[in-house]
Amino acid sequence: MALRRGVGLVLGLLVIAVLISAGGMALLWSVASREPTVARDSTLVLQLDTDLHESSPDDLMRQLFAGPAPASLGNVLETLRKAKVDPRIGAIVIAPSRLQAPLWGKVQEVRAAILDFRSSGKPAYAYLEYADDRGYYLATACSRILLMPSSQLSLNGLASYSVFLRGTFEKLDAFPDFLHVGQYKTAANQYTEKGFTPADREMSESLNTDMYEQLVQGIATGRRKTEADVRALIDQGPFLAADALKAGLVDDLAYSDQIDDKLRLPGGSMRELNLRDYTRVSASSLGLNRGPKIALLQASGVIVSGTSGYDAMNGAVLGSDTFIKYIREARSDSSVRAIVLRIDSPGGSAIASDAIWRELVITRDEKPHRPLVVSMSDLAASGGYYMAMASPYIVAQPGTLTGSIGVVGGKVVTGGTFAKAGANIEVVSRGRHAEMESPTRPFNPEERAKVQKGMEDFYYRFVEHAARSRHMTMDKLHGIAQGRVWTGRQAKQVGLVDELGGLERALAVAKGRAGLSPNAEVQIVTYPPRRTVFELLGESLGSQSRTDAGLAAVLGWQERRVIGMLTAPSRLFHPGELLAVMPFAMFSR
Repeated sequence: MALRRGVGLVLGLLVIAVLISAGGMALLWSVASREPTVARDSTLVLQLDTDLHESSPDDLMRQLFAGPAPASLGNVLETLRKAKVDPRIGAIVIAPSRLQAPLWGKVQEVRAAILDFRSSGKPAYAYLEYADDRGYYLATACSRILLMPSSQLSLNGLASYSVFLRGTFEKLDAFPDFLHVGQYKTAANQYTEKGFTPADREMSESLNTDMYEQLVQGIATGRRKTEADVRALIDQGPFLAADALKAGLVDDLAYSDQIDDKLRLPGGSMRELNLRDYTRVSASSLGLNRGPKIALLQASGVIVSGTSGYDAMNGAVLGSDTFIKYIREARSDSSVRAIVLRIDSPGGSAIASDAIWRELVITRDEKPHRPLVVSMSDLAASGGYYMAMASPYIVAQPGTLTGSIGVVGGKVVTGGTFAKAGANIEVVSRGRHAEMESPTRPFNPEERAKVQKGMEDFYYRFVEHAARSRHMTMDKLHGIAQGRVWTGRQAKQVGLVDELGGLERALAVAKGRAGLSPNAEVQIVTYPPRRTVFELLGESLGSQSRTDAGLAAVLGWQERRVIGMLTAPSRLFHPGELLAVMPFAMFSR
């Protein structure tokens, strides 16, 4: 009896402790979520020390103690929308010196949002402690640019780098045995080649040239210079601060404590409000995000079969099972007037991409009809573009990387590598093709023919779907497919997208097609929804990662991206799985 009472007492104390802890966390969450007081004539400072993820990753400690994270693209865009209509905000200062965005689509989206903010008549300024091409490109959306006197303006052109590992494999006695369909489908070239093939170089040069021209045009417009003058200035870069001022690339030199003296701030002085605090001001309190519902389906990350998650090397992982569940949830909500599919994906599993496409087609064709519009972010290539084909209308940024209509497949033969290390692999099998995915030998001719046949079948299915979606003949679509990656601007020229713009433009199109005014305020219902503190407490945080986060933590974004993309086939996909994934290329910073 005494033992029972003792056990009961312990259990009771544990229950009380849990309840107290839960209550404490709820209280902390309530305090952290409380909207801040915003003074009249405030200057909103946007410190963009971020890599502009589409949305903030779920983080238990951040939700408990810091409220919503300010480091996502969604946070930044909503903040600018709120500041535009908030009478308490008199100006904004953009500080993009630690911007880490590796590509251009999201940067262009933020730049457009800054220009939209300025249409309210409020000033937007930029303060640069340091500036590279992307940071400066953002700054040119502002009316005045200040640069720290001891800094540099690293504006000296764009270069892209591709990594080729064939020589490395040879040193390891490994053999990359890959096939592809489409002369520009060069995703496997990083394994199979020692350098550019003619088609690979042609495509890379085309992408680099178009992005350079977009950079030049943006700077010329923002700084009121001719494009010829901007090209000449870029060839003189990088610039010392004094030289950047003399060239008219910045308007003044200042330290952060001198901003008050250099700029005409509302109220005559800096009443600073930071991005983290202003994120807690609800959009609804300013009359935004109200009205009819539009569903926003966020398709971010490498596409895989199964569940979504987070990979420390590759970032977000888009699982077909998880995403299809959200598509069905949006479809089952009868109050949703339209659906916008936001894509930020380099592609991935061909089968998973096809499964998601099919569910989107069902949603598009369901009665009563609800418009489905696609908005492309940094990437909507290969499997990412496959998803987009379900929509009759596609909006992309000029710098979005898209297309890559093609397929690759194969394996890395590592038998020699094991032998070199003193290991021996022996196999026992039954079935003519049981050893087709053997790591000890390349495909034999019969196996190679089967792999090639499967790839060609999927490729022509891809082309057929794209031709029907884009209202082209098969021959015409095939001519612009072949695995080729295009910028969004190029993709519009060849007919793969309908319009250039960002998420706001895609929402306006969706509203118009749903019978609403393109300027009507609507309630955006986002899928996947952000999880609550209690939902995060209910699962193991360790299960979120598909690889060792420790290694990722000591690597820069460039190194993570290289290692992540090069090792993804062995970590994220099934053996022998056909891949609809774009070739790996990295624009320098």
